[in-house]
Amino acid sequence: MARSAADAPPDLSGLLDLARDRRLDMKPVLLRVQTDLFRAAPVRDVATIRAFEALACGLIPTVDAATAEIVAQKLAPLPDTPQSVLALLAAQGGGARDAVLAGSPVLTTALLEAAGSGPGLDAVLARRPDLGRALVEDLSLRGDPEVDLSLAGNPGAPLAGPALERLVERARRRPDLAALLLTRDDLPAVDLAPLYLQAEPERRTAIRQGVAARAALRPQGRAGMRAAGAALTAFAGRGEPERFEAALGEALGMPGACFRATEPERRDLLALALRAADLAEEEAVFIFLRLDPSIARSVDAVFGLTRLFRSMDAATARDLVASILGGEPTARSATPDQHRPAHGPASPRLRPAATAAPALRPTLPERTRKTR
Repeated sequence: MARSAADAPPDLSGLLDLARDRRLDMKPVLLRVQTDLFRAAPVRDVATIRAFEALACGLIPTVDAATAEIVAQKLAPLPDTPQSVLALLAAQGGGARDAVLAGSPVLTTALLEAAGSGPGLDAVLARRPDLGRALVEDLSLRGDPEVDLSLAGNPGAPLAGPALERLVERARRRPDLAALLLTRDDLPAVDLAPLYLQAEPERRTAIRQGVAARAALRPQGRAGMRAAGAALTAFAGRGEPERFEAALGEALGMPGACFRATEPERRDLLALALRAADLAEEEAVFIFLRLDPSIARSVDAVFGLTRLFRSMDAATARDLVASILGGEPTARSATPDQHRPAHGPASPRLRPAATAAPALRPTLPERTRKTR
């Protein structure tokens, strides 16, 4: 029976011609072919691994950066890839190093030492899915914008405590970082309160609910700021936004605070601040209609601010305004006639000293930072 074209053996004459051409460097091709064979092997016994290790370690130092990166991307995720091969690839730097650090199941001290301390190394480490809390804490201290973005965009990075606070504080001035943090559903909404004005409506609702739950645990004083309403409505009626903001800051115990509440993207802060100052609803609506013409001309804006004003109590609004502005209102002290929750954060009940919780994941080996 005659063989069909599909059954005929492949024509290798072209490869033979290339092999005979002394002007061509076949080492990159050989390394990539052997890498594909190693990767596709159903079983990699000791002999196969050692043979590949010997071949790869001899070829890696001789190939170009593009070939090294391609090979690293294929070999790094394989648990059977010898550490010596990964170390050589990491030492190549560039994309090969990044592929090894991002994809290797285990980062040994030898791999980190081979990778060195070139630019962007910390950002690559911050993208790993198995980061421990200690390494996240260390990386958050770098103050490197690329590292911050990598941590915020990495759902495997356990952000909490001081590390999260640092990122949120930096995100006030960095919309790209704020957007990444606000899209993470594993972060407590209350911890993202400083980014309230950058959040989408659904996220804003969750933040308000979280702040309200926390505020409910704190001793609350009786309303004492209603007197500010007369001054604030007077300044708004006369169209004096600077004096209005100064009086609003004084009323909230945050003198000198910069509200910029008439800017379209910060209008919600106006409603929050008026609720925090414990104004009556009719006073707040008067201010919405008289303080800034751009608000008064928009029925949707006035109704939206009024709904927001009605949606929370003064204590929640005060906490939210303080978080947004990055300040702290005048300290509140509980008086004997105020309710103090038995289990709230202000309770005088003594608690045993907290013990350090074990890390959820094993931390990566520590690296010694090289100073320039």
